Amino acid sequence: MLRAGAKLATWLTLIGGGAAAAAVATSEDPFLTMKVCTIVPARLLRDFITAATIVMDYEYSTMGLKQGSVEWLQAKHEAHERSALRLRELCFRNGGIYIKLGQHIGQLQYLVPREYVETMRTSMLKRCPVSSYNQVREVCMQELGGPPEQIFLEFDPVPLASASLAQVHAAKTHDGRKVAVQHTHLTNTAVADIATVDLIVSFLHWCFPAFDYRWLVDEIRESVPKELDFLCEAKNSIQCLDNFRRMSPHIAEYIYAPKVYWDLSTSKLLTMEFMDAPEILDVNAIRQLGVQPIDVSRLVSQAFAEMIFKHGFVHCDPHAANMMVRSLPSSKWNIFGRRRPQLILLDHGLYKELDFETRTNYAALWRALIFSDANGIKEYSTKLGAGEDLYALFAGILTMRPWNRVIDPAVDHLVLEGNDGEQSELQVYASQYFPQISELLRRLPRVILLMLKTNDCIRAVNYSLLQGSSLDTFLIIGRVSSKVVVETKRKLQKNLLSSPIIWFEDMLLQARLLCMQIALWILQLEKQWKAMFG
Repeated sequence: MLRAGAKLATWLTLIGGGAAAAAVATSEDPFLTMKVCTIVPARLLRDFITAATIVMDYEYSTMGLKQGSVEWLQAKHEAHERSALRLRELCFRNGGIYIKLGQHIGQLQYLVPREYVETMRTSMLKRCPVSSYNQVREVCMQELGGPPEQIFLEFDPVPLASASLAQVHAAKTHDGRKVAVQHTHLTNTAVADIATVDLIVSFLHWCFPAFDYRWLVDEIRESVPKELDFLCEAKNSIQCLDNFRRMSPHIAEYIYAPKVYWDLSTSKLLTMEFMDAPEILDVNAIRQLGVQPIDVSRLVSQAFAEMIFKHGFVHCDPHAANMMVRSLPSSKWNIFGRRRPQLILLDHGLYKELDFETRTNYAALWRALIFSDANGIKEYSTKLGAGEDLYALFAGILTMRPWNRVIDPAVDHLVLEGNDGEQSELQVYASQYFPQISELLRRLPRVILLMLKTNDCIRAVNYSLLQGSSLDTFLIIGRVSSKVVVETKRKLQKNLLSSPIIWFEDMLLQARLLCMQIALWILQLEKQWKAMFG
């Protein structure tokens, strides 16, 4: 193990020194490059110390203990906790790309040890780096030709929010419009950071073959340049809304994205409409609007089902900080004291396109999951890359249910109650199959891995809104995915005789969905009866 550490140190030194010398020699701005090259070695050293410490902790914590014993499990749990804290502190100290990595880990619920998920999830969205006002002025002068106090009538130097790669300030334009100004943190070390993270993850995989998250680094390497281009983000937001208007007009007015002020925007600075609305998990504020959390949950499920299965253009970072809720501007109070919600989507930097085959196979897989169709689950999981040996595991990761529940014909077979016992059961289930999960993640196309991440984000949001999952969510997914499957068959039909067969299949699906809806109403009545009369 010490030899491995020495090898890693040598690699880091050679790579860091060689990259620094080459960068200074070829840079158009040698002073900036020298500054970067003084930062990178310190980060490399921190990376090495953290990785080596984690490796040695796992190696020696369980030494002499029988694998699977109570003592071994306790030692592994404690090593997970210590290592998660070390990784968290590394991410905070290095910032930028490392924060993004920590956020990704925090969203991989049940795919990495729960100690890592809990540690990252509770901190990575709250302790992001903050640029100084001098840095903000520098970016504004470079991008818009003047300091914020000159370009804007008012500019709040205290940021409204700070994310891993950017932060947002409230401002007011000279014509009186209230806006949100987003700019990138100084990310001169982004390329070097990705390279060093790649090195560390590859080293950990070499030490622990079951730990194979190199795909995550590949995804960050591909997505970060897009997320740092704010003009690309602005165009994504426009395309997202246009897709709803063209392909999902029935809910288009319920989805909103802030307007972009193009004359005050560049690739590194984005000026948008200021949104005065509560975050999606601020349940009390949402209720004060006259909107019910269950309606918000349904809208979130509907919106992302439409994006994934119909549009094939998916917002892949829908965590709680990137969604807000307000009452629909045209909505009036109804007799039950409720108003309709409007979902405001923020941070459009990370989108993925699903090609026709992937999108339709994914829709068919979810239809099979909703209807407990074991053969369909196997067929479409295999087509998506899980293989015939890991399709059951893939189904379990998508639904957070063990295989026996996935194929249970009960109408609520996919519903999670949200109690601690059920959560613990799922975590134990995941830990038992950790090597298989790693192998599955290695096999799956990266676009499907991002769908898993999106699925986890949406599940977490709905969970927090409802304190558990809802059958409504699965009914919505069932309807949208089934409709896409039927429409695809109609497009691909080879002769007129296929039409009656497709029509009959559609009628059976609609009848089954109706039965599920009736069963849902009965279950809700039963819960209300028990709540009222015990």
